[in-house]
Amino acid sequence: MDTHRRGRAFEHLAASRLQREGFRIEARNVRAGREEIDLVARRGPLVAFVEVKGRTRGDRGHPLGAIDHRKRAAIARVARDWIHRHGRAGDVYRFDAVAVVRSRDGWRVDHIADAWRLGQGM
Repeated sequence: MDTHRRGRAFEHLAASRLQREGFRIEARNVRAGREEIDLVARRGPLVAFVEVKGRTRGDRGHPLGAIDHRKRAAIARVARDWIHRHGRAGDVYRFDAVAVVRSRDGWRVDHIADAWRLGQGM
């Protein structure tokens, strides 16, 4: 499976997990210029901008290690654009991450709520 298809499969697993937690997926692959947010999920007034990272092999480190300060800044830029276009009065925003890793039983999907804040490390 190529990288693009694998990424889409990870996003599907992440969206399913979020939906089981009561979120509605508002948007997928939101772009502003060349930057992207994988998922925008809503539960009531809470809007989560979600970065999805996955690994098929354990020798490349934990997937969330790939969300460095540059990636967080890029996600924030896209989030600001999304809020400007679609935000509602009373909405509350946060940045979440979903890690998808291969386990003995298939795939493990971990949702990290409020994974980082603007100006902070993860």
